[in-house]
Order: sequence, then structure tokens, then C-alpha cells
Amino acid sequence: MAHFASGFLALSILVFVPLLGPAAWTMMIVPVVASVAIERLRTTADREAVTARGLLTSQTVPWPQIEGLKFTRGGWARACRPGGDEVLLPAVTFTTLPRLTAASGGLVPNPYQR
Repeated sequence: MAHFASGFLALSILVFVPLLGPAAWTMMIVPVVASVAIERLRTTADREAVTARGLLTSQTVPWPQIEGLKFTRGGWARACRPGGDEVLLPAVTFTTLPRLTAASGGLVPNPYQR
């Protein structure tokens, strides 16, 4: 579903090919990068560890090495590690926290439950 946005962006760039000429073809890199980012950026979690995938890197952190989660307004969560290190967790927001709770086997508390 998310790839529709990059597809529509590519189509709208193609509309301008007659007006801009070859320069429009170089702009086609934008929807390609957007599609790669949609496919690549993600966080996966299980009972042992959480894995954060960026565009070029991937980092796995065992749950015992995570002291807590930090949320910023409108941003993705960050896993706080001892020593002040933080790991960005793509696509994890306060809204998706119950899914992270379920995947971690309850190691991450669900703030929506009483």
C-alpha cells in the first residue's frame, strides 16, 4: 500500500518529461529512493531482541541491554541503552507500542492497559 505514493510521484514526474526534457529523468531517483526507504526502514522484535533496520545498516539489541524507550512528539521511538547510547526504532511510535509489547512477550509495558 505504501508503495502507491512513490508510484504516484513517479507518474507525476513523467507528466513533466515533455516540459523539462532530460532533467525530469534525473528526478526519477526520488521515487526510487522513497520506495527503497519504505521497504527497508522497519523494526522487528521478538522475545529475545529488537532489530532496527535503517537504509544501510541493521542493529540488533537484546532486551536486557535496553533500559527504556524514549518518545518524541511526532517521531520514532528510541531504545535507551546503558551509557546513554540510543538506537532509533523506525516505525515504532507511541501508537504502535501495544504491538511491541506483544512481540516482546510483555517486557515492554503497554501504557494503554490498566
